[in-house]
Amino acid sequence: MTILGVALLALCTLVGVFLGDLLGILLDVKANVGGVGIAMMLLIAARVWLMRQDRLGHATKLGVEFWASMYIPIVVAMAAQQNVVAAVSGGPIVIIAAVGSVLLCFAATALLGRIGGRPAQDAAEVAQAGAVIAGEGAEAPSRPSTTARR
Repeated sequence: MTILGVALLALCTLVGVFLGDLLGILLDVKANVGGVGIAMMLLIAARVWLMRQDRLGHATKLGVEFWASMYIPIVVAMAAQQNVVAAVSGGPIVIIAAVGSVLLCFAATALLGRIGGRPAQDAAEVAQAGAVIAGEGAEAPSRPSTTARR
């Protein structure tokens, strides 16, 4: 049921905004710090937990997945409301934090790609691929002609 997806989204949003406000207070910033992102992570975690506990019926699962997919545009719309010019004028720490977070995400993605493991490839398949790349492999199949014969 879509209504349960809405309820889960609302609960995650309320908890995320509360934690974002609390984080802002702890950092002595007069703003919500990451509340929407926290809410999004909570929604993903709640959906995974409910699926593992087998507490999502088919209709409920569809409702939760619908709102989980709708949450990305909501986050973009909420982020568009923030005053980026005022943040950047606050000093170079904003630029340093932005570049640092992007580099950290790139590093985490590379690390997860390396430790994720890849399926072992057959040696014959690798050799055939190398031969095809070198131009020594089997010729490409011919395509049927689309021109009409006269």
